[in-house]
Amino acid sequence: MAPMHAPPPGSADVGVVGLAVMGQNLALNIADHGFATAVYNRTTSVTEQMIAEHPTGSFGPGLRGRGPGSLVPAAELADFVKSLKRPRVAVILVKAGKATDAVIDGLAEHMEAGDVIVDGGNAHWADTDRREKALKAKGLLFVGSGVSGGELGARFGPSLMPGGDRDAWKALEPVWTAIAAKVDPSTGKPIEGASAGKPVDAPNAEPCTAYMGPGAAGHFVKMVHNGIEYADMQLIAEAYSLLSGVLAMEPARMSETFAEWNTGELDSFLIEITADILGQADPVTGRPFVDVVLDAAGQKGTGKWTSEAALDLGVAAPTIAEAVFARAISAAKSERVAASKVLRGPIGAEFKGDKRRFVESIRRALFCSKVCAYAQGFSLMGEASRQWGWDLQFSAIARIWRGGCIIRARLLHQIMEAFSRDNSLPNLLMDHHLGGQVGEWQASWREVVANAAAMGVSAPAFSSALAYYDSLRAERLSANLIQAQRDYFGAHTYERVDQPRGKFFHLDWPDPKRPQLEA
Repeated sequence: MAPMHAPPPGSADVGVVGLAVMGQNLALNIADHGFATAVYNRTTSVTEQMIAEHPTGSFGPGLRGRGPGSLVPAAELADFVKSLKRPRVAVILVKAGKATDAVIDGLAEHMEAGDVIVDGGNAHWADTDRREKALKAKGLLFVGSGVSGGELGARFGPSLMPGGDRDAWKALEPVWTAIAAKVDPSTGKPIEGASAGKPVDAPNAEPCTAYMGPGAAGHFVKMVHNGIEYADMQLIAEAYSLLSGVLAMEPARMSETFAEWNTGELDSFLIEITADILGQADPVTGRPFVDVVLDAAGQKGTGKWTSEAALDLGVAAPTIAEAVFARAISAAKSERVAASKVLRGPIGAEFKGDKRRFVESIRRALFCSKVCAYAQGFSLMGEASRQWGWDLQFSAIARIWRGGCIIRARLLHQIMEAFSRDNSLPNLLMDHHLGGQVGEWQASWREVVANAAAMGVSAPAFSSALAYYDSLRAERLSANLIQAQRDYFGAHTYERVDQPRGKFFHLDWPDPKRPQLEA
């Protein structure tokens, strides 16, 4: 390959640093939408290979008056920065942590006041907060943007969750709005059909991006999205486990069941791919593919971050946490194999009900549990918004999650409508429509959880979601006894039901070791 020359100054509309799978796909998406896109990778051969595979003329005609896009390669970071039009906008897609800090520091050396650095990686929101403050002191603007949808989303339309300075968002908005996934505004259904060189051309469609709020709001919202994703995937896995463990249903039949579920309230990307997975045969053995996959799930930490944030902010998110713990115990495969030879389950347990009706009960229980998982995620975002003054708009968050992202689902259109009616809704379950649906189907939900327990089928997310629902609807919980215990052994005080909130009391408890005289 011929060596790359320094590109002309101001020849690119936007730039992408980091050309692994996500970075390359996002850059190609941007170019497909008519933007001259500067590209840089620390290993120059990666940039050269990308340019060789996508020469001038590879991209679509551009939309909304923009001409064809292009890639503008640079071998040096300084040349990359010079190639950007002002205010310069550079998008980083490198490994989170020290690698991101190194790229930010490198860009900052060459940028000028008013230029914008965008971190599109899976950064921890606290790192985003730190970086924005440090760059602001140098006169630079910073955006922490969630990018959801995996490599295909990055290439053909992701869900984008930017947060940071509003002026930074103004500079980024034309690009993010153009490349985001698009949905039908009336139905909320994603508009499919994009391909290389042919992006979605739907002038009246709604883009799956919006300004989230100042500081680290964008990456916090993306983190919660991933936490909900953990819960959603665990709930689907438990539904699969119930169909298999209680009803002895074969994968091919389960594939048909999930495909049928995908035509109703459960319509979603995750349900759709579950049907595909369960219908897939292993090319090596011919057995159902799902049966040859080891039952040990990995994780990259965002579910854990969500659970940690919930604990730090004092928000109940048990279903999300249970999904994280479920992955942890799945990874302890050898321990479980050993325990299975020692620990006993229910003896002679057998399902004796109507199997067809129980399948419908599982469907309803899955819907109810999903609503609880979303309720927990939005409650967490609500508390973060209150504590840090982000003014998150929950209808907008639900709106941009309807397409592009992993948790895209019909349910999100209902959630968007719920928060459109009342953005200050204290809990999603208190929405008349969604809460009412859960209330109507709770008998099925309870039947499923009871049968799981009776049959010895592990269903921690289903169970925790039901416990969350029962706790939320309880006017009085057993915490009065816990607080009495705390006052007894630690003088932690307590509030009284016959006194105003915020007024605390302490009982002078007798010494339990000292004999008491009878009155």
